[in-house]
Order: sequence, then C-alpha cells, then structure tokens
Amino acid sequence: MNQLQPGMKAQLTVEREVSFGYFLSNGEEDVLLHTNEIVGEIEIGQEIEVFLFNDKEGRLTASMHLPSIIEGEYGWAPVVDVHPSHGVFLNIGLQKDLLISADDLPRIKRIWPEVGDELYVTLMVDSRGRLFGRLATETVVQELSQPAPQSLMNKEFEGRAYRLLKVGTFILTTEGYRCFVHESERSVEPRLGELVKGRVIGVKEDGSLNGSLLPRTHERLDEDAEGILTYLESRGGSMPYWDKSDPEDIQKRFGMSKAAFKRALGRLMKEGKVSQADGWTTVKK
Repeated sequence: MNQLQPGMKAQLTVEREVSFGYFLSNGEEDVLLHTNEIVGEIEIGQEIEVFLFNDKEGRLTASMHLPSIIEGEYGWAPVVDVHPSHGVFLNIGLQKDLLISADDLPRIKRIWPEVGDELYVTLMVDSRGRLFGRLATETVVQELSQPAPQSLMNKEFEGRAYRLLKVGTFILTTEGYRCFVHESERSVEPRLGELVKGRVIGVKEDGSLNGSLLPRTHERLDEDAEGILTYLESRGGSMPYWDKSDPEDIQKRFGMSKAAFKRALGRLMKEGKVSQADGWTTVKK
C-alpha cells in the first residue's frame, strides 16, 4: 500500500469522530479530517476521496476540497491575489491559495499576471511537504499541445500568454494549440496569463502557429486615422506633419511607420477631413 503523502488524493475510510473532525484511515495510517475541511455530510465506515496536505504544524491532514490540479498534471488556474514581493496566488479549489513564487515570474512587474488572469501550472510539494505552484515549461507545453490543422490559416484565435520573451509572446490557445506572436505583430506586450485575441498568420509543419495581435490592414487604417485626428484636435486642428515628414519624426510622434502614416493621411484627405500645405496638415472646417 502506498504511503500517504502531502499533495496526493486518496480514498480513505471514516474511522472515528472527534470533537474537531474525523480520523480517516487506509488501514495502516490515520489522518485527521478537520471540521473546516468537510464537504457535506459523512458517517463512520464511509469511504471518501480526500486531498492530503500538511497543516501549519507540518502534520499530514485531509481535505474534502479537491484541487483542480494535482502533482504531475497541468491546468489553468485563476490568479486571485498579487503580492509584489512574494508572487501571485492561484485558486485551485483548496481552502488555501497556491503560490507561484516571484522568482518564477518575469523580472518586469508590469507584465506580471493580474487578478483574473490564468496561469498554466502544476502542483508541487517541497521537501517539507509544503504546496506551491510551478509554471509549465516550453517542453511541457510542447508535449501537451495539439497539432493545428492548415485550415486555421487566417482564422481568429483566443488564448493565454504562457511564456514571455523579448522577441515575442508564446500563447496556448483555448483549443490547445501553441502559437508564437513575434514582437512586430503586437502593439503592446501581453501580461503572463492574459487572455488575448488574434489571428493566425502561419501554420508550421510541426503543428504550431504563428499569430498576430494587430488589427487587419483595413482595421489598422481606421485606428491610425483616428489617432491622427485625435492629435490634430489636441493641437487646435493643425500639426507640423504631412506626408513628406521624416519617418523617424512620424514614428516618434505617432508610433507608426511612414507608410502607415501616409495611408491613413491619404484616407483622411480622400474623405475630405484634412488638407495639407507647406509641411502642415489641417482639419477642414
């Protein structure tokens, strides 16, 4: 018979009642099920499934609150609290939330998960029997992800960021496909665990995807044109930029390439909203 250890589920028999709960047994070992960890009603002789963990004093204890994730298995768990020095806490169905250490999170805190984001994790038990969470590695995601069909090309996707690098963002879609978004295909870097929506721009031979979080070209034109108009309005209707302005000046001021700027400006002129002259663009009255 396997020895009872923290972090495992077990089928145990309700052996006897005490003032603060019940003692359960597998025939060799007894474990306390505290009143606070009971779900529903139980009776002597009944066999119940419980989760085992160490209490604050380091004693093996049982709970009828079963976790959604156990050691050796991976799943999504929602972030319920963020502590700047300790890390983030996840709800996996236990009375006590599961910690992902700050050491396992990005160095830049602005891309840490927020409450409501979800992380792809497993449950771990340290040498003292304490429970903590561990993020899935790239190797684990590769093993658990599904190969994507070619039919997904140009289709929309939804998923959560599970790995953040300077060169891009790795996303696991809701269908279980791995997707890489290059830094040039995102306007801002998603948080770890953030739910994002995008479109597939490539299906690789290994079944992984390349994606984009940027709007499609026609949608982007609308956003770029709106940004130019907003800037014009903030300056009283005119600005010292036009379609012959320096590309670096355009990038610095508007965050877009000169080509994108010219397309958006051309659209505004075609719609009769602005005019250009002598290096200036002006809103038409």
